[in-house]
Amino acid sequence: MKIHGCTALVTGASAGIGQEFARQLAAHARTVVLIARREDRLIQLRDELIAAHPSLQIYVRRVDLCDSRQIRELCDWLTTEKIIIDLLINNAGLGDLGTFDTADAARLEEIVLVNVNALTLLTRALLPGMISRRNGGILNVSSCAGFLPIPDFAVYAASKAYVTSFSEALRVETRGTGVTVTALCPGPVHTEFTKVAAGTRPQHYPSPEWVHVPATDVARAGLDALEQDRAVVIPGIVMKVAMFFTRLTPMPLLRLAGRFRRRS
Repeated sequence: MKIHGCTALVTGASAGIGQEFARQLAAHARTVVLIARREDRLIQLRDELIAAHPSLQIYVRRVDLCDSRQIRELCDWLTTEKIIIDLLINNAGLGDLGTFDTADAARLEEIVLVNVNALTLLTRALLPGMISRRNGGILNVSSCAGFLPIPDFAVYAASKAYVTSFSEALRVETRGTGVTVTALCPGPVHTEFTKVAAGTRPQHYPSPEWVHVPATDVARAGLDALEQDRAVVIPGIVMKVAMFFTRLTPMPLLRLAGRFRRRS
């Protein structure tokens, strides 16, 4: 998959890593479709990108990815407008920090709908066309949280485990079709995600500054990995090393570590 001259669709493009994907694609892509709930932010981003890249074609669509009907309407609109997507970046994601039993049930449902359902539906809608054209790329933004169960972040971590597993399986299925599937698994990133996830609760376990990776670096790592046909990419040397050892650690030890972390 080469991003130069592509037509890309980016979900969750109104902030954070999604914005950075849009900015970095703007210098290479022919067309970018920006998806999010906050249309005003998308319009601001569109104006910024067009000012820097006048030849870039940008579409802005307000879509609530919790709503399957709106996802279908988005796909119908792409067909009607004859916009052929050859790069899908499933970036949108929600989280909720706190114990499962005290979590808002509606919020947990939203996490599953956005992180799992929307990603699956969009991929199912756009992948067949990529395969028939023998050209395309799917970049699914997962998380290092998907590599292990995380107390107080249970549903989010489980949803990202789905994203990583789904991406790995899809990569095998599409081998030889001209379609590249990559899972981007960042650790802590300074975006509004953590603040929104925490809500009115205090942040239980603030991550040390030295493990954070800038959103610009995360987006760049994801696009580079896609072009290099890599299965999984973990931005930042610290998180790479940490996840290497985490994935080798037996689950009983991870359970003990989780209990100790909560007690401390």
